[in-house]
Amino acid sequence: MSTLHFRSLILLPLLFVAGMSSADILESVDAIEDQVIEWRRDLHANPELSNREFRTAGIVAEHLSNLGMEVRTEVAHTGVVGVLRGGNPGPVLALRADMDALPVTERVDLPFASSVTAQFNGDEVGVMHACGHDTHVSMLMGAASILAERRDDLAGTIVFIFQPAEEGAPEGEEGGAELMIKEGVLEDEKVDAIFGIHIAAQMPFGMIGYRTGGIMASVDDFRITVTGKQTHGSRPWSGVDPIVTSAQIINALQTIVSREMELTDNAAVVSVGKMRSGVRSNIIPETAELVGTIRALDPGMRTRIHQSITRKAELIAQSMGASARVEIPMSTSYPVTVNDPMLTESLLPALRKAAGADAVQQIPAITGAEDFSFFAEKVPGTFVFLGAAPPGSDHLAAPAHHTPDFFIDEGSLRIGVRAFVEVALDFLGSP
Repeated sequence: MSTLHFRSLILLPLLFVAGMSSADILESVDAIEDQVIEWRRDLHANPELSNREFRTAGIVAEHLSNLGMEVRTEVAHTGVVGVLRGGNPGPVLALRADMDALPVTERVDLPFASSVTAQFNGDEVGVMHACGHDTHVSMLMGAASILAERRDDLAGTIVFIFQPAEEGAPEGEEGGAELMIKEGVLEDEKVDAIFGIHIAAQMPFGMIGYRTGGIMASVDDFRITVTGKQTHGSRPWSGVDPIVTSAQIINALQTIVSREMELTDNAAVVSVGKMRSGVRSNIIPETAELVGTIRALDPGMRTRIHQSITRKAELIAQSMGASARVEIPMSTSYPVTVNDPMLTESLLPALRKAAGADAVQQIPAITGAEDFSFFAEKVPGTFVFLGAAPPGSDHLAAPAHHTPDFFIDEGSLRIGVRAFVEVALDFLGSP
């Protein structure tokens, strides 16, 4: 899309928005809030892992079909796309929600807590919506209901993207935003811009956090396979210990960020999240496996980190008589999530209508990552965070995302629904 064309789209009149006043929108949000919470609780109790969101996709597809939309299913395995055509010509806006859960066993005492288990890369795991994707789906379903009722007043088209596998496809599979793009989700309707919301358990209730430019880090997972020589645990000198070698590599990886990166410019993270080796106490095994994640807010840093991990792993292993094979990425690789400055600034009035002027605040970039970044590489995108810590609580002490104790206040969902609606109506404007 040319810059001139995009500028003309976002400068559409914002004062006469598709025939709906703020009071109308608020009334519609009030009417659907209970249904949105009911959807969220059902999805929370029945979470599904990446590329396995069959039940979730079925619920979404049925809902969009009942709203009279054109619906595509099995996009990027389990994704669902709904197209709502307005009564008048205009731009095309995509609204996106991700659907997948995580291999986490829930510990929160809720009547709708998950007790689901599943296979994940060969392991039996608990499954939990420990990042809030259940809220994203339910908020966007609610917004779809409100917007579908006003389709005749819309000047343009809304593409509802319900995306699988944001957390990364299982090993050996493709998935997520990258695969949806490859299968034409942005090209089929010639999407002009895209908007998404992520719930935030450690942000004050009702706050919408935004940032122009880079808002979330790149992510690459990695695997280091260390090969030594197996021997009896009582005679370590007759073998080469891959576990001790791995320990040395793990310690060295922690110096990459602290000693090699210019942290006054941008943040970066290298974390090892999994180590697997051995079968019993008195056998020094032949191999050990390390799996971890790399986060960076600067492409140059990202490249240097990759190079340093490979160099350290290979040379440390060699110094101890072992060998190391480094895979970067192992399966997941997302670029930095960049919010288009022009689009983001243009959407601020809509976000302020949804949450209140004081609740919409610019935030620092974070080292979490999102595959929304792939969409934002192709078309102008804006991605924001919605605070969901219980009112009056210490949001900084709230359990983090991706943990068994992750918890959000459902009262925030109505703000998310309204944000989707306000953004869509402001972007499409009036004919």
